Amino acid sequence: MSTSSYIARPTPNGYTGIYVHFDGGPSSKLPLLLAAYEHHFGQDLAAMTRHLVDDVAIGWEELGSDLLDGAPPEIVAALTCGEHWPSSTLDNLVTPDGSPPTRMTVTETTAAEQDLEWVYVLRPEGIEVIPAQRFSSGPLIAWGTDPRTNFTDPAAWSRVAPSTTASPRSPGPAAPNASRTAARR
Repeated sequence: MSTSSYIARPTPNGYTGIYVHFDGGPSSKLPLLLAAYEHHFGQDLAAMTRHLVDDVAIGWEELGSDLLDGAPPEIVAALTCGEHWPSSTLDNLVTPDGSPPTRMTVTETTAAEQDLEWVYVLRPEGIEVIPAQRFSSGPLIAWGTDPRTNFTDPAAWSRVAPSTTASPRSPGPAAPNASRTAARR
């Protein structure tokens, strides 16, 4: 079973984002997004947002380890346990009536009526993590946060400090997500 989520950009009144089908929980999305921002996109938030939110026709099936290109080997190993897989989009969808699929978007006003669990808003100061229980706001994870931080307990988050002042809460690599591994086989 997948955990659905959205990657979003801030708007004057909230956010707008694009659907991501697999591995939407914070324990997989936050490390990948933090490392991608730092290493793959070179801290260029505009390029990252364009790639993840704006340039996707329908939605993402999965965000892959290709977003870790340029990251140090120890970060890649900690986040992927040595696995490699490409990001993939939802390009082969078929609608019940045969019409072309439409872009799978979310905003702060439509989130509650959609079947999703997390929204990740890419803000200048970090990633705002909005859980399904409340689609208006959530904790902010600073961009400088070590991607190896343990993000399995959202209740313990309180504006996680950048890695220059904090160390990972849980050393060692995270276990690979079984649903993602099974889906790629």
